[in-house]
Amino acid sequence: MRNYFEFDKLGTNYRREIIAGITTFLAMAYILAVNPFMLSGADLPPEVKANYPEFGAVFTATALAAAIGTLLMAFIGKLPIAQAPGMGLNAFFTFTVVLTMQIPWQQALAGVFISCTIFLLLSLTGIREAIVNSIPQGLKYAVSAGIGLFIAFIGLKNAGIIIANPATFVSLGHLSFHEGMKPEEILAAKNALLAVFGLVLTAALMSRKINAAIFIGMAATAVVGMIFGLVTMPEKIVSAPPSLAPTFGAAFQYLGDFNTLFSMKMLIVVFTFLFVDFFDATGTLLGVANQAGLLKDGKLPRPGRALASDAIAGMAGAVLGTSTTTSYIESAAGVAAGGRSGFASVVTGILFLLALFFSPVLSVVTPAVTAPALVIVGVLMASHMAQIAWSEIDEALPAFLTVLMMPLTFSIASGIAAGFIVYPITKLLKGKGREVHPVMYVLFFVFLAYFTWLRE
Repeated sequence: MRNYFEFDKLGTNYRREIIAGITTFLAMAYILAVNPFMLSGADLPPEVKANYPEFGAVFTATALAAAIGTLLMAFIGKLPIAQAPGMGLNAFFTFTVVLTMQIPWQQALAGVFISCTIFLLLSLTGIREAIVNSIPQGLKYAVSAGIGLFIAFIGLKNAGIIIANPATFVSLGHLSFHEGMKPEEILAAKNALLAVFGLVLTAALMSRKINAAIFIGMAATAVVGMIFGLVTMPEKIVSAPPSLAPTFGAAFQYLGDFNTLFSMKMLIVVFTFLFVDFFDATGTLLGVANQAGLLKDGKLPRPGRALASDAIAGMAGAVLGTSTTTSYIESAAGVAAGGRSGFASVVTGILFLLALFFSPVLSVVTPAVTAPALVIVGVLMASHMAQIAWSEIDEALPAFLTVLMMPLTFSIASGIAAGFIVYPITKLLKGKGREVHPVMYVLFFVFLAYFTWLRE
């Protein structure tokens, strides 16, 4: 196993990889609760909820899809990158495709399967790899830094440190107590302070060069949360996984219906799934691999295998009964904990399988517990901004917009799009149009068309 995952070459060991795998799992375990909640339409009116799959079946599909996808990335891609149903894509699935466009959820799963099949073909033919390799180095650094700001923002938002404000869009949450506070405000303040405690503790451990700092910080935050009644103690440890029957293979009933699949409405759905997954996954792979120091001359190691693993995971997820499975930016938490090889992903994948039987224990993984990890990882990834040529406006402006737009639009793909649209323009204006790879010009028009006609 050591030889297969090249421990000596990467300068790692079993202990470090195990800690990294556990850290990644804890950082993204929330998807086991959030994805079923969203795809089952749990917060929608009863009459609308009937148009969605069962919560229990989606939970099982989510855990299995995450395990299969992560293990594929471990053994084929050999990267410390975990996979699970993507958050932005499940929101598009639930609120746009099923709710707004009124497409049956089974048909929506067929759309996911088709988009991931196209994804696989692009990966196997080398087209996707060529597109990735055509991306300028400055934009790659910007993608990594932008993802860092994005996930830090997610952590602060989920913990209640940053909250919505009708006047300023966002503002600082409740971090103190005063007379007249409502009960929900008091609870929000306690959770925000718990996250602050975890952040300070994790930063202290990081400053002392402790590789397991993020994992230890999350575990300590969970324990403190239980002591103060902010984290629920599990009522039981083991429970049988819910049946997968309601969702397994549901996509197949529409795959033979060509009239439905090739309708304009369905083509838009397939393209959107493909578009968002393509660039979200690519950005995540580049960002996390760069954080781990695994890029060679700015390129992914074994790119074809990594990209194919991502596509196959999405196809498997669609068959099981969940929206697109993709690479997770939370994998950077495991990388920060020392993960460098695919063995970290083996650990994460096994934990997703075990989660099928120990789902009640996951109640301790709250947003306040995961927030410190996401913020710390954001700091580490944002350091890549130092590598951008800020003195050259034709390099700086596209990179800046890429970094800025990810957290502001709450979308990795939108940030990438902004940078990719502006990059060829700035180069042409400076008289360096010939230095731009032809693929970048093609992507310029693709992103422009997407924003103009197809973006929901």
